Amino acid sequence: MTDDKSLRSLLESVANGNVTPDGALEKLKHLAYEPVGDFAKVDHHRALRTGFPEVIWGPGKTPDQIAQIMEAMRQRNSVVMATRIEPDVFATLETKVQGLRYYNLARICAITPPTIEPQYPGTIGILSAGTADLAVAEEAAVTAELSGFHVQRLWDVGVAGIHRLLNNRHVIESASVLIVVAGMEGALPSVVAGLADCPVVAVPTSIGYGASFGGLAPLLTMLNSCAAGVGVVNIDNGFGAAVLAGQIVRTAYKLRK
Repeated sequence: MTDDKSLRSLLESVANGNVTPDGALEKLKHLAYEPVGDFAKVDHHRALRTGFPEVIWGPGKTPDQIAQIMEAMRQRNSVVMATRIEPDVFATLETKVQGLRYYNLARICAITPPTIEPQYPGTIGILSAGTADLAVAEEAAVTAELSGFHVQRLWDVGVAGIHRLLNNRHVIESASVLIVVAGMEGALPSVVAGLADCPVVAVPTSIGYGASFGGLAPLLTMLNSCAAGVGVVNIDNGFGAAVLAGQIVRTAYKLRK
């Protein structure tokens, strides 16, 4: 009961007498949220409000708590995702949750259908400045793919070897929205935005020497981009970048309908 089609089908069933009001009430009683133990309230209504289901933030939760939340969510969602899951936590979760898949580099574990086809036209292009930025870039890529978007990856094209980026202009030109991930001085999003005709979501990473201040230096660089059309998310927030990029694609799709 967390998507428009399911709700419409339920209401039509009540209207034509195939489902009683009490039966419908039973199906809807946890529509807003569902308590899980005494430690969580799963927001089943989020996908209806925002287009994206709730995602589990892993750090600070025990494997048992994560497992219980995932089991509650899988009853109403075809994809259930948890972020920032370390390998040892996944090893425990694997014994508690059937059919769990792990994306090692992205540190995401998920319950998914056998195949996930893109639900929307267009492409989210994801660029990383360096190999050290790949964990954040892959978090964005996997999040976008699990959310139903087509993704094109382009890794290790930072400004220290600008020819690597320029030799792959087709990725920039074919994208509906771009996510650009960079640490160090964080210059790559500004360069990409000067070449692109679509929105650029910049993601600073905590990769860099001491004066990068754990990602603060690239964050400030991206906020001060001289190229227009750049939006900036928080340090290492690949997940947030993917959701923002997805909202841009979804909005463009709605406007074309």
